[in-house]
Amino acid sequence: MIVEATLDGGVQVHEMKKWCRLHPEQTPPGMSAAASGGDNSQRLRRGFEKMGWSVVETATEVRIQRPGEADRAEELLGDATDEAEVLPESSDDSESLADTVFHLERQLQAFIADNLESIPVNGKRLRLYADGVSGGREYPTSSGRRIDILAVDDGGNFVVFELKRGEAPDKAIGQIASYMGWVSLNLAHGKAVSGVIVARSINESLREAIAVVPNVSLFEYRLRFDLNLISAA
Repeated sequence: MIVEATLDGGVQVHEMKKWCRLHPEQTPPGMSAAASGGDNSQRLRRGFEKMGWSVVETATEVRIQRPGEADRAEELLGDATDEAEVLPESSDDSESLADTVFHLERQLQAFIADNLESIPVNGKRLRLYADGVSGGREYPTSSGRRIDILAVDDGGNFVVFELKRGEAPDKAIGQIASYMGWVSLNLAHGKAVSGVIVARSINESLREAIAVVPNVSLFEYRLRFDLNLISAA
């Protein structure tokens, strides 16, 4: 979505492609949002990034804003600091059908949760931790923050998932350590607690950080999208 500041100090929110069609002069150079033959959303977002616009993702939406307007949008639409990811500019302008990414963190969360039993962690199969509070997704902590996915293995040991649809920032290790500590103090009752960070990419700093946090594992996800020709009957 495009987030614009208004003269009265507020903001207006617009669906990106509709906004581009109404304001072709402000659309990234050489790009079009035409319903037929136009550039797709991913290309348009990259185009805005190259123009210096900020692209920020919350758990439910992607906000595209002119330089200097992000703070005003956060103030009025909600602070995205804890859940937001600043999407890095891609140097690859090619579009690949075979390699795709999740557009929202909740899509990644749903995929992991729905396929949890087929994802071994520490050699053990997992299932969602379900109690009277939550079914294992968006598990609330006493501080008001929520664990993306809370799972247990066959031995009753807890696994905390921290999900990032883009590159995992360095602060992810602090976030997951906080969640793991809370689970250990409030739910584990002596059972082991480990952590898993899942992201589109893991940077070198995060890899170095887990050298001293052995009970945290790092995973990079990859999606494949294939088209198979179906012959006539």
